[in-house]
Amino acid sequence: MKKLAVFCGSSNGASGVYIEGAKKLGKELAKRNIALVYGGASVGVMGAVADSVLKEGGYVIGVMPRFLENREISHKNLSELIIVDSMHERKAKMADLADGFIVLPGGPGTLEEFFEIFTWAQLGLHNKPCGLLNINHYYDPLIALFNHMSEEQFLHEKYRNMALVDNEPKGILDKFNSYEPPTVKTYITEKQT
Repeated sequence: MKKLAVFCGSSNGASGVYIEGAKKLGKELAKRNIALVYGGASVGVMGAVADSVLKEGGYVIGVMPRFLENREISHKNLSELIIVDSMHERKAKMADLADGFIVLPGGPGTLEEFFEIFTWAQLGLHNKPCGLLNINHYYDPLIALFNHMSEEQFLHEKYRNMALVDNEPKGILDKFNSYEPPTVKTYITEKQT
C-alpha cells in the first residue's frame, strides 16, 4: 500500500483521545512510508492526522472542494493540495488516489464517506480495504448495527467482515496488508437464458 485515504471529522471531538489517536495513525503511516490522502483541512481530527504525518516526514495529499477551502481552513503545509469543484469530485478523487480507506471518529459527513466507499466495495466497484479505527470505542454502536444488519439478513456476513476494525493504527494497517476482498455481490442465482 502506497496511499491510504482517511475519512474523519474537522472537529476535535469531546476528548483529547481522538486527536491523540489521529496523531498515532499519522505517525504509523509515515513510519510505513504510506502517503495520507484526506480532506485537506488544518483543523480537528483531520488536521491532527495530517500534521502528524508531516511531522514524521511523510507525504500528505489534501483534496478539498473550492467552496470549503476557507470554511474548513485548508492546510497550507501539505505536500499537495488538490482543489476540486464538488463533494462528489472530492470523494471520487480520494477513491482514485487511495489503496484503502480508514475511518477515524467524525460526524455525519465522515459516515457518509465511509458508507459510500464501503458500498462500492460490496458492489465490486473496487477491491480496496475499508476499516474503522475504533478510537475510544467510538464506533462500537456502528459495529453493533453492522452485526444487527447481518443477524437480520440485510448484510451478508462476508460483506460485514469487509469492515475491518481495530483500536490501534498498527492493528488496522496489519489487517489491511492481509485483506482479501470477497466475491462481488450478485442477485443472479441461476443461469439466465
